[in-house]
Amino acid sequence: MNFFSSIFSTLTEKPWLAQSEGALDQELIEYQPGSPGKTGLKFFIAVVTVIFFLFSVTYLSRSQYADFQALGGEPWSPLYQPLWLWVNTGCLLMASLSLHFAVGQVSEDKLNRLLGLLTLSVIFSLLFIFGQWTVWQQLSLQGFVINSNPANSYFYMLTAIHGLHLLGGLFALVRVLVIFSRKVKLDILQRSLVLCAWYWHYLWLLWLFIFALLTASPSTYNTIAAWCGL
Repeated sequence: MNFFSSIFSTLTEKPWLAQSEGALDQELIEYQPGSPGKTGLKFFIAVVTVIFFLFSVTYLSRSQYADFQALGGEPWSPLYQPLWLWVNTGCLLMASLSLHFAVGQVSEDKLNRLLGLLTLSVIFSLLFIFGQWTVWQQLSLQGFVINSNPANSYFYMLTAIHGLHLLGGLFALVRVLVIFSRKVKLDILQRSLVLCAWYWHYLWLLWLFIFALLTASPSTYNTIAAWCGL
């Protein structure tokens, strides 16, 4: 009976588990997974970039169409460069810079500076959104309404989509402030803050592109459209 028990025990042994257990534990210790938040942000930025790229292509393409006014179509009449757009650009730049400098203040002896920079970033971001709304109101009073001509429609659409993405980023920034208020570990705060800073840098660069596209002279975007074969 003992003989058969010994054979059964030998047959049911799993020596590879015993041999690999130590190596597996070592691999788990050495393996450092990438940040899911960083990966998600990169994917999101890639998707947003593609969306705005496609909108830009349609903008340039539409600018080259003949104006079918005889058929009731509206002429292509790009907007002038309002001063408020330059002010808004500066506000978004200050919000981005505030977050950039805030990343370097994540330490026990610099928490007051960190809170001040985060607050400035929120304020400048809200000023940018308010400034965009002010531009809309000014243009509307001057007759540049959303359905007055195709160029105006693109202006309102692109600035609105960009503003919505900024509002979404503000929720993430508020989350950073909540993490700060709970006095969690500084490395957790650092990771969230870095992601916010990256996103704000991206939003500012994206806004520069939109600003340049929407306020360019007809000869400029005609040249760009020719380069693109439109």
